[in-house]
Amino acid sequence: MGRITVRRPVLRLSTSGAGGRRPDTLAVEEPLEIRVAGKPLTITMRTPGNDFDLVAGFLAAEGVIAGPDDLATMRYCADTTEQNTLDVVLAPGVTPPDDSMTRAFTTTSACGVCGKSSIEALRADRPYDVARDPLRVTPELLAALPERLREAQRVFDRTGGLHAAGLFDSDGRLLALREDVGRHNAVDKVIGWALRGGRLPLAGTVLLVSGRASFELTQKAMAAGVPVLAAVSAPSSLAVELAEDAGMTLVGFLRGETMNVYAGADRLTA
Repeated sequence: MGRITVRRPVLRLSTSGAGGRRPDTLAVEEPLEIRVAGKPLTITMRTPGNDFDLVAGFLAAEGVIAGPDDLATMRYCADTTEQNTLDVVLAPGVTPPDDSMTRAFTTTSACGVCGKSSIEALRADRPYDVARDPLRVTPELLAALPERLREAQRVFDRTGGLHAAGLFDSDGRLLALREDVGRHNAVDKVIGWALRGGRLPLAGTVLLVSGRASFELTQKAMAAGVPVLAAVSAPSSLAVELAEDAGMTLVGFLRGETMNVYAGADRLTA
């Protein structure tokens, strides 16, 4: 797995008295500095791998780029010893992030980035009209997705320490899966994969996340044109409000045969 995982010694203890030292596999967490035309934009803590997808998805979710033609080049910086600095050159005519956006970016693997100046600006930034998406899904199809996502999480099997985002088509087929220590990074990697392949908007798809559905993840899904966002855990109140405003379907606590539909219940059919 290269830099995706590392082995570290651990002391295993038990209340029964059994235990001992053994090696354990951990998910790697390293910083990635994102630069635009050599100018630092933000630093995110991520699991290395699919970095180009991560950066493309991040820029798409922030409204900086809209398609693959907006990217001229992406490359790791030669002035760094590790592949932890990535420089993006935007295509001619694409407006780079301004200074106020750069100052607003603060991000970790636990809490994502909010580069807009206000919540209302995020709500208003809707490049695609997901409310008009004709996708319809059954509860049975949604109930089958968490197990399909889990089966595809190869690094999670070794570490137990990664979030996942999986993109499914209307028949429940897995189109893309990305894992990361950060929920928002996993989603950015999926969106970046789609953008770089010219697949945006992601009409007729379901995005499933392995954790909770925050406002930020809902905004990222909306920015990519995803009509259905599902999570195995709870959504936040603001995520529900945004989904209702945008005409998205938001499903939470998708576990076993049960789920809670917080917005867009009309997309679920018997």
